[in-house]
Amino acid sequence: MQWVRANRGFLAFLMLLGLFRTAVADWNPVPSGSMHPNILEGDVVLVNRLAYNVKVPLTDYVVTPTADPQRGDVVTFTSPRDGVRLIKRILAVPGDRVAMRHKQLTINEMPARYEPEEPGSDRLPVDTPWTAQRFNEHVGTSQHAIQWLEGVVAYDNFETITIPQGQYLMLGDNRDNSADSRYIGLVPRHLLIGKAERVLVSVDILGSWQPRWERFGMALL
Repeated sequence: MQWVRANRGFLAFLMLLGLFRTAVADWNPVPSGSMHPNILEGDVVLVNRLAYNVKVPLTDYVVTPTADPQRGDVVTFTSPRDGVRLIKRILAVPGDRVAMRHKQLTINEMPARYEPEEPGSDRLPVDTPWTAQRFNEHVGTSQHAIQWLEGVVAYDNFETITIPQGQYLMLGDNRDNSADSRYIGLVPRHLLIGKAERVLVSVDILGSWQPRWERFGMALL
């Protein structure tokens, strides 16, 4: 008890920090490459937990919604399959009719447009031994970089579905290497944790373990 009294200020700080991280904002290390080329292994992303919902800390109980998730948002959420925390992009929102044919997305009868990235892109070649084909995907008013991996077989066809109320279709930007809604199903709104807004810090955990200074503070698009 004497130790607790002597360190009560520090303990109070830790409690407040914990509440802040579970209710307001959080920072999450990214261990996988499912969001290449936009998010890399070793990135630590800042997550706004109040972007969509106010929740009771440490639970998925929604006290009140704050805003509706939008197509193109990068979000963290709890997997409905196994409870693992994931980071993906929202590609379809409630009411959307969405299909995929040979990698081509169609939403509300409008095919997505794919423009090859400009030659000389400064994105790192982090997908060896595969060669990545990178495109800018235009879906409605949403535009973001994606990639496909040559020689990798993935689940890239599904029939048209209508997204029910309160559900979202998530896809990884690294389309051939992502356990997303094609495998885990649609994600209920109450399992959304928050919107990933920017990279706080980044370290090359697969190589030299050096900081990637150019990624510090980078906004996620």
